[in-house]
Amino acid sequence: MVDSLVVLHGQTIAYTIYAVVVLLFMAWFAVKITSSGKAGVLSNKLFGVLVILLTIMGVSLHIVTSTTIPWVPIDLNRGDYTPDKVVNVTVKNHEFKFEEEKYTAKVGDLVLFDVTSEDVTYGFGVFRQDNSMVTQMQVVPGHRNDLLWVFQKPGIYTFRSTEYSGPKGHQMIYKDMLEITE
Repeated sequence: MVDSLVVLHGQTIAYTIYAVVVLLFMAWFAVKITSSGKAGVLSNKLFGVLVILLTIMGVSLHIVTSTTIPWVPIDLNRGDYTPDKVVNVTVKNHEFKFEEEKYTAKVGDLVLFDVTSEDVTYGFGVFRQDNSMVTQMQVVPGHRNDLLWVFQKPGIYTFRSTEYSGPKGHQMIYKDMLEITE
């Protein structure tokens, strides 16, 4: 599983390049139309070919980057995986309840976060020490809410709510709850 920061940086670069190409195409088209004062600057065939090329580029980009998203293989083949560590969490009245004071796992372990809401919709996120998010999920009452994750780097992680659940939701931060070791 690729670290989510690597995916974020790679996709940021790829989608930025694609967006710049699209914007340059739009600017070029706008300049052509406004400089000549008539709409027929481009033939319908050329315009159609350019739009089709941009569409193919965009769809291809989505297909290529979808395989870099770390959780896709695990979610597609969920029955084939057995977690090495289970983190059971219950949430009610804007408070997470944990079975342990602090959780530990090793780099490469498959960790299952199984979160149950007993009242409203919450978010559950795992964050690095620098407050960047590793992963997160929405926690809906009356539904199974679980997330499988493989940590690629050692570190200490914080759990927090990532969904607006009312005025007390911003206080749902639990520092240094998970330690991933070598």
